[in-house]
Amino acid sequence: MKRAVFPGSFDPLTKGHENILRRALPLFDEVIIGIGVNAAKQSMFPLERRLGWLAEVFADEPKVSAQAYEGLTADFCQKVNAQWLIRGVRNGGDFEYERTIAQMTRQLQPSLETVILFTDPEHAPIHSTVVREILRNHGDVSAFVPAAIANSL
Repeated sequence: MKRAVFPGSFDPLTKGHENILRRALPLFDEVIIGIGVNAAKQSMFPLERRLGWLAEVFADEPKVSAQAYEGLTADFCQKVNAQWLIRGVRNGGDFEYERTIAQMTRQLQPSLETVILFTDPEHAPIHSTVVREILRNHGDVSAFVPAAIANSL
């Protein structure tokens, strides 16, 4: 079984995240969306809400599940027996960062492969940090997040 983890904070899930995951699905038998919990970071949305959004957005995909985890992503992948990491890239800056993370992860867990997918161009400018800033200032984010999330905000 080809099992992958798609890690992130998903605070909130964006159309870019959704685009990467839906395009990755044909490559794997199962994808676990891993919400990394970092006690040092303050999330805008509670973990339970983010897990609920993921369940709602991917309710039509039986190969997708979501779990929260603490610690290193490589350790989480080992715990859930995942052999692959899915990462999304919007631009060259993202690529350089993801390449570094992939190489470091490979050192930590040599059996773990990273698959990097480039987001479709229409989603390239979407960034969760900017989406959160728009929300903090009472702006409309419906163009940047899946409908299930936009309808609940």
